[in-house]
Amino acid sequence: MTTEPLDLYAALHTTPEPPLLARLTRETHLQLLMPRMSSGHVQGRFLSLLSHLIRPQRILEIGTFCGYAALCLAEGLAADGLLHTIEIDPEKEARIRRYVAAAGITDRVRLHIGAALDVLPGLVDEVWDLVFIDADKRNNAAYFEAVVDQVRPGGLLIVDNVLWGGKVLPGYELKAGDKDTPLVRAFNDKVAHDARVEPVFLPLRDGLLLLRKT
Repeated sequence: MTTEPLDLYAALHTTPEPPLLARLTRETHLQLLMPRMSSGHVQGRFLSLLSHLIRPQRILEIGTFCGYAALCLAEGLAADGLLHTIEIDPEKEARIRRYVAAAGITDRVRLHIGAALDVLPGLVDEVWDLVFIDADKRNNAAYFEAVVDQVRPGGLLIVDNVLWGGKVLPGYELKAGDKDTPLVRAFNDKVAHDARVEPVFLPLRDGLLLLRKT
């Protein structure tokens, strides 16, 4: 939603991207379709900052893609913390594991390959300090409901792409066959009035919705 000069200005005034993540960014743009799905420099540093503030014992990420956000979130893990991340595409597994290993956190990351709604029932005994939802947007509400009761009071849920390229705004005229935008709008409206969470909507990149568990 921001213009390129604003993006550049923000990047220049943000902690530099670590070399490993810069390498992953370059590889993602060279080898993967839709590289913008990766969190990227500024959003990644923001996720890392939030994780450092919380010092989570348990992190859940729904939607790993190339592993960029997982690496950022893992930076703030408590000494004995663990991050579970779920990716539906098995073709991305090797790259994710390679970068997790390069970051030296193989023993602190559990990668699950499969559909999130199939994987999550196997994690029902976990109590989450931080949850990052960044998978298919039409299932945002389903993912939220699947995990919100496992988030500890004071814990944080983060949902990505809630601006959806500006399509959520009232003035945007829906195109025929657009099934995602109405569901993103409905989810945003739902959690804005959900007593279980305190929401803050940030227009960072494609929109981040921060939800503090009450």
